Amino acid sequence: MFTGIITDIGTIERVEQRGDLRVRVATAYDTATVDLGASIACSGVCLTVIDKGPGWFTVDVSGETASRTAHGQWSEGRQLNLERAMKLGDELGGHIVTGHVDGVAEVAAVEAVGDSRVVTFRLPGDLAPFVAAKGSVTVDGVSLTVNTVADGAGGTTFAVNLIPHTQAVTTLGALAVGQAVNIEIDVLARYLQRMQSLAGQR
Repeated sequence: MFTGIITDIGTIERVEQRGDLRVRVATAYDTATVDLGASIACSGVCLTVIDKGPGWFTVDVSGETASRTAHGQWSEGRQLNLERAMKLGDELGGHIVTGHVDGVAEVAAVEAVGDSRVVTFRLPGDLAPFVAAKGSVTVDGVSLTVNTVADGAGGTTFAVNLIPHTQAVTTLGALAVGQAVNIEIDVLARYLQRMQSLAGQR
């Protein structure tokens, strides 16, 4: 379980194609405090640490995970938003994040507004019902508040505001139009949809 509050930006140092992708990530974390088998969210994807050393850790990325996450994410030199799993008693500064990506969205627009940037994303149609204005959404592992949602002939878009701090401590400050990002909807929305679908069968 995570909160969507990023604590490091890692860089993929090496990718090996085995049965799955084996990915080595450079990090500023003190890896002596990271157990083998621990979970680390990598741009919103919960992955298991299988090896580590000073300043790096290694994870396996399955074909299923690679197929459901942003194109090009698992390539050498790519930066990743990192978050270690929360511990009991940790401050819940963002919202409850599972590290399970629900879909991939595309950056539709980026606009400077004062010192902030307003970024608009185009959603896959199946995720549109789960994103609401002033609700929470996770973009590449970052907990954000949805400013606006617009439904139109071209599909559904939503916009978020990135303050300077968020731009500086995550990879979102470098987002550009056309870029793909991992989306996780609010877990509460997921359960509400499930309950409504079951209620409709009775």
